[in-house]
Amino acid sequence: MANLCSRLGRQGRKISWVQGLVCSMTIALSSAFGMSSTLAAEKVTIRLGPFQQSIAIADLETFAKTGKLPQHLQIYGALLTPQFRELLNRRLEVDPDVADKFFDDLVRSPQGQQLISSLGVAIPGSTIEGLQTALNLSLRQVNGLNAVGFLRAYPQENVTVDATKAIQIAIEFNANYLQSQALGALLERDLFVKNPTAFQPSFDPAAMGKEVVQQQTLTLQDNKRKRIIPVDIYWSKNQSPAPLVVLSHGFGANRRFFGYLARHLASHGVTVAAIEHPDSQVNSVKKSSQAADLAQLLPATEFIERPKDISFLLNELAKLNTQSGQFQGKFNTENVSVIGHSLGGYTALALLGGEVDLEELRRYCKNSLSLNESPGDWLQCAAAPLKEQKLQLKDERVKSAIALNPLIGKLFGNKGLSQVTKPVLFLTGTEDALTPALKHQIAPFAQLGGAKYLLTAIGGTHLSISDPAYSVSTVTTLVKEKRGEETNSLRQLIRGVTLAFVKQSTPEAKIYQPFLTPAYAQSLSTSQLPLRLNSDLPGSIKTWLSFGSKLEF
Repeated sequence: MANLCSRLGRQGRKISWVQGLVCSMTIALSSAFGMSSTLAAEKVTIRLGPFQQSIAIADLETFAKTGKLPQHLQIYGALLTPQFRELLNRRLEVDPDVADKFFDDLVRSPQGQQLISSLGVAIPGSTIEGLQTALNLSLRQVNGLNAVGFLRAYPQENVTVDATKAIQIAIEFNANYLQSQALGALLERDLFVKNPTAFQPSFDPAAMGKEVVQQQTLTLQDNKRKRIIPVDIYWSKNQSPAPLVVLSHGFGANRRFFGYLARHLASHGVTVAAIEHPDSQVNSVKKSSQAADLAQLLPATEFIERPKDISFLLNELAKLNTQSGQFQGKFNTENVSVIGHSLGGYTALALLGGEVDLEELRRYCKNSLSLNESPGDWLQCAAAPLKEQKLQLKDERVKSAIALNPLIGKLFGNKGLSQVTKPVLFLTGTEDALTPALKHQIAPFAQLGGAKYLLTAIGGTHLSISDPAYSVSTVTTLVKEKRGEETNSLRQLIRGVTLAFVKQSTPEAKIYQPFLTPAYAQSLSTSQLPLRLNSDLPGSIKTWLSFGSKLEF
């Protein structure tokens, strides 16, 4: 591990997010939780496999403050880089008015308990009570919660850090993820809408329709861009007057990711085209998964080519519309709804008119990106090498979009999504460690200017809505995911809400409108997975956004 981190340190920021997070946690936990004052530990013992080394806390604290390594620590110079010094000095600062609630909600939530439990594993000999006390006291310090404050609140003669066991925490727990989890209890409470009567619909939009679904794979070739694009078409004999739906998968997935949703929509007479993007699908990613350079894992041009893939697809389907055969007249290419997951969510929003702000993205990637950020934050920076300042990839044929756990971050800057004035539905999950809710969904949702809906799954993860039959890749199994049986209610809601959303541009809009209400989502909510659907953010959530910029490690 030391040799790996040494090589990565010399390479600067051009490393994959997995490597970056693993190395950052190894150093962050081994040194951050080892820093102390006279009231706490004097030494930290680092365990990394068979390797074990004790280092004086005062030396690490000096490094964190000054950036200078004592002579006897020079051998660790390849590990204790300026980037890691920055990590040690970051803090979690919470508005004093909500500090009590922040802490109480965090430690009472399953997510907070998991965090404390994980810290206990990474710091052998610690206790739950001790960790909670240290977090509580250090959180209320003037400068917020940082490593030094934590150790001062948790005195111990020697702190031992098991770096091997800390790797999983490195991936799952990052600043934005912790923010989203701490926000979870607040979202569950304040997004709830009281209903005087129980929700009693006349039909179930989540049930399969009566139409027999047909499926066929087309392989399209874009000679101009030298891209081969597979597409699965789902349709029925009796087509309803609905938009054409295009499904765009996320990074490292493929066109079968939303198979259940495609079949469901088609059973209700909606024609669906599930596209596969060549340079960000699962096989392409697997070939590059050993690359240390992020540009090899995800080419910067993919942020342009993905929206262009869909525009090309619409051109080709428009041609098939006019040709005799089974697809004649099947594709409503002038009224399109794009449904995207993760990187596909970005794709959908770009097509709907969101302006990509590469200038703002580059500033973030250069000045603010650290090894402690989420995988999604690292992944968005793959677009930074693009030469443009702004990107406009809008396709006027796209009339609405559904962005499920979208990868957004800084891709659209602070104002790019304000240009989106057409209907949008977002899904966010409070336990999404890959694209954390606050930065990637909730804050961007506030920018949207048109009709909008926010679907919130309290406890939902990045892949909770995926087809249970879909086999996830190695990249996405690095974090704990809730899938299958435990997220059935969420997938049921997704089927119903998606159909209702798509139907809003048809004569059946009024019939389906009740399924775009808080009452419908809450009718499917469970204690294990509370569900909410809102068209605006309440004041309490906006308050979080107003000081969210101060919530940082």
